[in-house]
Amino acid sequence: MPKVQKQDTWNMEVEERLNPLKALYRLGQSPWYDNIERRLFKTREFNRLINEYGIVGVTSNPTIFDKAIRGSSDYDEQIQHLVKAKKKSYQIYDELTIKDVATAADMLSKIYKNTNGLDGYVSIEVLPEYAYDSKKTVSYAKKLFKRLNRKNILIKVPGTKQGIPAIRELIAEGINVNVTLLFSVSQYEAIAKAYIEGLNNRLRKNKKLEDVASVASMFISRIDTKIDKILEEKASKETSSVKKEKILGLRGKAAVANSKIIYQRFKGTLLSNWFRELTKKGGKVQRVLWASTSTKNPNYRDVKYVEELIGPHSINTIPHQTVFSFYDHGLVKPTIEEGIAEAKEVLDELNALGIDIEKVCDELQEAGVKAFIGSFNSLIKSIEEKVKRLS
Repeated sequence: MPKVQKQDTWNMEVEERLNPLKALYRLGQSPWYDNIERRLFKTREFNRLINEYGIVGVTSNPTIFDKAIRGSSDYDEQIQHLVKAKKKSYQIYDELTIKDVATAADMLSKIYKNTNGLDGYVSIEVLPEYAYDSKKTVSYAKKLFKRLNRKNILIKVPGTKQGIPAIRELIAEGINVNVTLLFSVSQYEAIAKAYIEGLNNRLRKNKKLEDVASVASMFISRIDTKIDKILEEKASKETSSVKKEKILGLRGKAAVANSKIIYQRFKGTLLSNWFRELTKKGGKVQRVLWASTSTKNPNYRDVKYVEELIGPHSINTIPHQTVFSFYDHGLVKPTIEEGIAEAKEVLDELNALGIDIEKVCDELQEAGVKAFIGSFNSLIKSIEEKVKRLS
């Protein structure tokens, strides 16, 4: 079984007593930051996140870039230059995002080197409109990876049915992949299989396995948001106060229960004895990454989706405010292996109520693709508005 990553050489024992984020790393979970914006580089806040807080990776998406470009003047100078160069809005998007991702990757390169390619990655997404087109996904991913020309880049590919062959091909080609928009056990199992097939195909080409990495991004909080609403609707129709209380008692439990079952599948696949044969040949474990871990319901603890999913060989990509909340009052202990039987009971109880979590997760994935397309369209609109204003 692969060893849990440790930071012994970084002499962090004292710091960990004061910093829950660095303590996460000691338990084998990598804290990544779910945000990229140019302001972070200008103010050196990104350096602080790495050096003081213990962030060891970064992810991005169209929503993040839209907020950054729309809400600041940090990109105006580059946009003016690109307008003078007669660049179109999509080309401007590429130039702006690639510059930010490249800057972050360079700043994380030392971590990538010190962890032997375990951490220090930056993720950048293929165009969301390609989520259901394997060929366009592969073509655009290759273009991005070649353009950025850095080993610590992960190309985000949605884990749709059409994304599966793209993932397999990209891994075989040696392109690092962050499989995104995953929700269910079956979705996870399909992309884990695609990753393994990609590694085997790469072996057949006599290519090195140690040159390629992948993570499986499981979206968390959206599951509770959707299922909690369903539970409340069912409870409102229930006449028995006892049954109503039991139904409402399931709120806030589905996402973590689902994630704990997925983690067991991960262990049975990527940490299995038979996968060890691939690791002996240089293959990296495709770690599970907990995404969308900000708490949407104010009645829940604000660090719920960090505290309840701590375990080795995993990543939590933490939104901006949640980073500081967890740093301030996060409790660190290995929780991912706790309550597995209870997690199964939660899913069984949901099923007994007629809530098919696989169906819910499929709906969430489809909605997620639509949301990212909407965010990307908003991003392009933001760029076009800036172009008009700055021309």
